[in-house]
Amino acid sequence: MGYKEVFSAIAIALTFVAFLPYIRSILQEKTRPHVFSWIIWGSTTFIVFLAQLEDNAGAGAWPIGISGIITIYVAFLAYIKKSDSTITRTDWVLFILAMTSLPFWYLTSDPLWAVVILTTVEVIGFGPTIRKAYHYPFAEQLTFFALFTARNFLVILALEHYSPTTVLFPAATAAACLLLMAVITFRRRMLSM
Repeated sequence: MGYKEVFSAIAIALTFVAFLPYIRSILQEKTRPHVFSWIIWGSTTFIVFLAQLEDNAGAGAWPIGISGIITIYVAFLAYIKKSDSTITRTDWVLFILAMTSLPFWYLTSDPLWAVVILTTVEVIGFGPTIRKAYHYPFAEQLTFFALFTARNFLVILALEHYSPTTVLFPAATAAACLLLMAVITFRRRMLSM
């Protein structure tokens, strides 16, 4: 096994390390994920996995594919648990914008444009969660998003082919996770004063 596969295996392990306690926390109703964000993230993540495979990402795509499947499961849990009942008009606008953008990936014959569109949709998907985290900063887990930031850096290291098509999505997702963690940390400090 080469070093790319090792990075991929570590990224897959981090995916499970992040998701298992997060899912357990949802089931215990301690964490309340925003269903719109998770539907968007699950859809885009899995489609990006397919685009990365087409651009020869190799082992670096595997954690993205596994994450896409698990993310769709989290969206399902958020829906059945009615995790966030504070869906706003802005959330609806972001959700509709993101979901109507998804078919454009299919219309592009170039994996790069598919990934650009899907990465934009992914980042838009952070909108409802950032808004919710601002108002309810204790309803999300910092550790989960920290692990996903690290996981996405490992995904980049595991890529067998570096191009905007293979790097853009994990890099942008890591940056969005960092922004979300900053909002959560800032708001927790503000509310603790």
